[in-house]
Amino acid sequence: MTKLLQILFLSSCFLLQAQNIKIIQKPIDYSKEKIKLSVDYMKEHHGLNQKTPKITPKIIVLHYTAGGTVESNFRYFNNLHLENQRSTLKKQSSLNVSSHFIIDRDGTIYQLVDPELFARHTIGLNYCAIGVENIGSKAQPLTDKQVEANAELVRYLTKKYPIEYLIGHSEYGVFRNSKLWKESDPKYFTGKADPGDDFMKKVRAKVTDLKLKSQP
Repeated sequence: MTKLLQILFLSSCFLLQAQNIKIIQKPIDYSKEKIKLSVDYMKEHHGLNQKTPKITPKIIVLHYTAGGTVESNFRYFNNLHLENQRSTLKKQSSLNVSSHFIIDRDGTIYQLVDPELFARHTIGLNYCAIGVENIGSKAQPLTDKQVEANAELVRYLTKKYPIEYLIGHSEYGVFRNSKLWKESDPKYFTGKADPGDDFMKKVRAKVTDLKLKSQP
């Protein structure tokens, strides 16, 4: 088989894999109030004056939930407002955190928000980032099935959107001095450890052909 044919064959395999990915729709309530809060957040924090909370995804950010189940995290994300205990985030906006996807420990992928709609999950990058949560924590390491599912989802999303970057939540700080970073409050930043260096290495190893960047 010639090199060209090999490239075409591999490309067709990747495309087929992306087309055949199974994603269960489990939408959170994107109400008129949520739309307003999202648009307000985009204006106040990202300096974007839009009528709708539409984003153009350039970055995929992988997270872990720090516990719970798909159902408990779905219920949490489905709330419009942040809980009072999260005072650092709430003083910036009452809009609740959420993510576009959540992946269970068996690798099942659920879509909570359309990837072209705003979700609050990564400071400074929400306006251009797709968030992917994984059920797990430091004490409950993410599984090999989640590695596979994240890689499949990343491959699928890069076929649909102009994705240039793949990062873990713990890595988002490297964008602070870049053109991509949009955050009006220079003091608004929180340290993160998720989803873990080992997990990121495993996922990246499965999508190296996509040549996604980890820093600006």
